[in-house]
Amino acid sequence: MNTSFLKKLDLHKKNDGTWTGLKSMKSDSYIDSYSPVDGEFIGSVSVTSRKDYEKVIKTASKAFEVWREIPAPKRGEIVRQYGEALRKHKEDLGKLVSYEMGKSLQEGYGEVQEMIDICDFAVGLSRQLYGLSMHSERPYHRMYEQWHPLGIVGIISAFNFPVAVWSWNAMIAMVCGDVCVWKASEKVPLCAIACQNILQKVLKANKVPEGVSCIITGDYTVGEWMTTDKRIPLISATGSTRMGKIVGTKVAERLGRSLLELGGNNAIIVTPSADLNLVLTGALFGAVGTCGQRCTTTRRLIVHEDIYEEVKAKLTKAYGQLKIGNPLDSKNHVGPLIDKAAVQNYLNALKAAEEQGARILVPGGVLKGKEYASGCYVKPCIVEAENSMPIVQHETFAPILYLLKYSGGVENAIAIQNDVPQGLSSAIMTTNLREAEKFLSCAGSDCGIANVNIGTSGAEIGGIRW
Repeated sequence: MNTSFLKKLDLHKKNDGTWTGLKSMKSDSYIDSYSPVDGEFIGSVSVTSRKDYEKVIKTASKAFEVWREIPAPKRGEIVRQYGEALRKHKEDLGKLVSYEMGKSLQEGYGEVQEMIDICDFAVGLSRQLYGLSMHSERPYHRMYEQWHPLGIVGIISAFNFPVAVWSWNAMIAMVCGDVCVWKASEKVPLCAIACQNILQKVLKANKVPEGVSCIITGDYTVGEWMTTDKRIPLISATGSTRMGKIVGTKVAERLGRSLLELGGNNAIIVTPSADLNLVLTGALFGAVGTCGQRCTTTRRLIVHEDIYEEVKAKLTKAYGQLKIGNPLDSKNHVGPLIDKAAVQNYLNALKAAEEQGARILVPGGVLKGKEYASGCYVKPCIVEAENSMPIVQHETFAPILYLLKYSGGVENAIAIQNDVPQGLSSAIMTTNLREAEKFLSCAGSDCGIANVNIGTSGAEIGGIRW
């Protein structure tokens, strides 16, 4: 495996300067990163101690006092320069994302492109931080609204989007005058180091104070230091619903603010009028893209009984044509799961589905052989099930698609879709305008994202309400 991109991103076997890139902090404890692609050791990242955490927060707090005084358009200019730096490093950073996380190379490049896009978006916002002016009920008075930065923004990101999610938060926060402390997933620590290395060069060239962007590294206990820290007024966390409940509770206890982007038991409704070519494309990519490790992954396909058998046959045939292997090879459609723990969760879910009476339509399993030496490659599978089954109600972060049948009108399919605890993304495949409008109405999908004639995966920069 050619890993020259690691050197180009200033990544070495051991990374001690994890929090700013300007001053190193020696550590006795390290997180080792192994690639799920080939099982090879990539490098180590120092674990943040409690003492070092305090140093990070104090340095970030001091930097905030200077950063907030810099005019917003000038802060935007620095973000613009970071976007340009990302353009130069897109290929190498995209390869690192693919190699350390396991998603396809095109998805790795796409994630870096999302970083570039949010930089462009943030630059525009830096000149549009408007407030309202209002008429006062008192004579000779005027009222106006002016937005002020909060301070430190704590960002907790998940392994499946190791760079994009941080940038969505950090670039907006920076143009608003906030500083950031990033706790990246311990499963993909080198991606965070690479982003920080690139950003620090831009900040240093602009003589920005040390501490505007910091990294802390470790397991969930390091994240807990942030969620309970009154010095951090806003926590943005991405991960499972279970994690979100914990973070939301901890932050609320100290009257802090939180932004939570959690899991989704996402469904596509397929009505009798649907274009089946769109159905196959949307369902296939939605279910197996990133090996099912997206918060917007398609996990349930709700198909009308009139076309159920036809959809089942076409989808089964399409699954038989999937190529599974090294995600850096563009010929492959599906890469590995993140680690062996994820593989075990996948196997446990399939076992539970059978025990609960589901029928395995396209069998799963762990792939063996030299090219699958990491032990993280599994077969995407389809399971015929009922929505009421406990395993279907649960979000399994793996390429398992539950095939569900509905009868009657589209309102019955919508009721099935909404009858799960999670509600992130959704889609309907139909050429019937009334069905589409029903799905989009207040009596329709209860998810944050509702798509028509495209799959559940993905979200657009301009559609995110910050």
